[in-house]
Amino acid sequence: MQGKRVVILTGAGISAESGIQTFRDNDGLWEEYHIEDVATPEAWRANPALVWGFYQGRRRQLQEVQPNPAHNALAALEQGLEHMLLITQNVDDLHERGGSQDVVHMHGQLRTLRCENSGHRELRMDPADLTDDFLTCNCCVEPQRMRPDIVWFGERPMHMEDIYAAVDACEVFIVVGSSGHVYPASDLVHIARANGVRTVLVNAEAPLNVDAFDEVHLGKAGEVLPELVNAWLAEETA
Repeated sequence: MQGKRVVILTGAGISAESGIQTFRDNDGLWEEYHIEDVATPEAWRANPALVWGFYQGRRRQLQEVQPNPAHNALAALEQGLEHMLLITQNVDDLHERGGSQDVVHMHGQLRTLRCENSGHRELRMDPADLTDDFLTCNCCVEPQRMRPDIVWFGERPMHMEDIYAAVDACEVFIVVGSSGHVYPASDLVHIARANGVRTVLVNAEAPLNVDAFDEVHLGKAGEVLPELVNAWLAEETA
């Protein structure tokens, strides 16, 4: 892979191995909350207290989880390659804490909040920022209420122009821990494949778009990915 442009896309599966509940697992958060109740702009307008409390709980959970071997392996891969971009659907900070430097969060981040008035983002992770009380911004003359800095269903994912450009230009496209359910992330592998890119999957089970991959490695990312990364980096020094 040395000298080639590598793009990684990660999904909820890699964070689940660190203990973060996913919306789509049988025991995940979707079972306790309907999508339309906590993850849409309509839900925020109808019952902001419920939505706020839900995301504050997720923000507090960040303090209880740690990166796993899959996060560390991707950081090692980045250090060993000249050109690598990590795109994640996840809203936690485990990639950064695992050592990754060049990370694009297409669905937003839990660590930041967004002013409803200006759209300005603030890092707000002090203990006083993690209660169930609404928070106000520091950017407006008259402080305004802040919302979770999360892309809800019905909203456009972030950084899509940069993401499409990176996928168009890459030579290797690797997906880790993604179910293939959520568009447009699920379509990125098809874009890569249409360009003749080598496509690789690491996932606990075969996703909906499994046929779009040249290589499929099934198993827990924390177990499978470190060995794959070692092999990929060894190729460069052989």
